[in-house]
Amino acid sequence: MRAFKGTFKKKNGESRDMLFAKISDLPQAFLDSEIGHGAGSEQTYAEGMELVWDLEADNYRVFNWATIESDPKELFIDEGKVT
Repeated sequence: MRAFKGTFKKKNGESRDMLFAKISDLPQAFLDSEIGHGAGSEQTYAEGMELVWDLEADNYRVFNWATIESDPKELFIDEGKVT
């Protein structure tokens, strides 16, 4: 599965490192069992903000592409590690 590791600046000015997967890259079985059908799709976000799945926090988070500190690194991880 495709994942990313990136750093962005939060609203309070602090840097935030995040290991995340885009919702569209998550395995369908995971979406069905853990997140549910269409979860999070009703919400709209400001430009540059994207709803993602934080692989370390094991929950939704919003990644701010507008304040990235460097280009996020693309990684490939075993789908079995997504829990």
